[in-house]
Amino acid sequence: MTASDILLVVDIQNDFCPEGALAVPGGHEIVPIVNRIASRFAHVVLTQDWHPRGHNSFASSHPGRVPYDVVEVSYGRQILWPDHCVQDTPGAAFQKDLHIPHAELILRKGYHRAIDSYSAFYENDRRTPTGLGGYLRERGFARVFLAGLAFDFCVRYSAEDAVREGFSVVVIEEACRAIDLDGSVAATRDSLAKLGIACLGEAAL
Repeated sequence: MTASDILLVVDIQNDFCPEGALAVPGGHEIVPIVNRIASRFAHVVLTQDWHPRGHNSFASSHPGRVPYDVVEVSYGRQILWPDHCVQDTPGAAFQKDLHIPHAELILRKGYHRAIDSYSAFYENDRRTPTGLGGYLRERGFARVFLAGLAFDFCVRYSAEDAVREGFSVVVIEEACRAIDLDGSVAATRDSLAKLGIACLGEAAL
């Protein structure tokens, strides 16, 4: 790793782990891998899904709808999710075994009630920035490595937007787990390949 590399650890939170409200299969399995990888990076950013109650992406906010229905909202297609990662609840907390004490920034996303946020760089309207791109540029980072949950949603969109923001990008797929909703894993691999984003295992770092 070089001084211009940074590890972005995406949404390793209780609600995305077993028994969570939106559990990603095997989500807890990556925690020791991520801890080990993070120890090799001088610079780490953590992201945290941080929704207000009644968020527009929750199925419970749409009468007659159930989780995983798809609706049209002001910015386009929106999958409706179970209520998850609600601000200041145990489900929104980082998984208890995640141990990255040297992380320099915790970036909270998804706190705008009307807009979902998969990417660590932009809300789902594709226009509202989180400020992460500016933070990384100002600190002189050039290459972003990604790990976390879920591979086919928040990791994917964060990786795509990191390229959009001009960074070199690597996804550590061994340190991710996926939801795989309607072929979303295959679509993710196809998208990352088209953008020239490498998907590596831990041993390749």
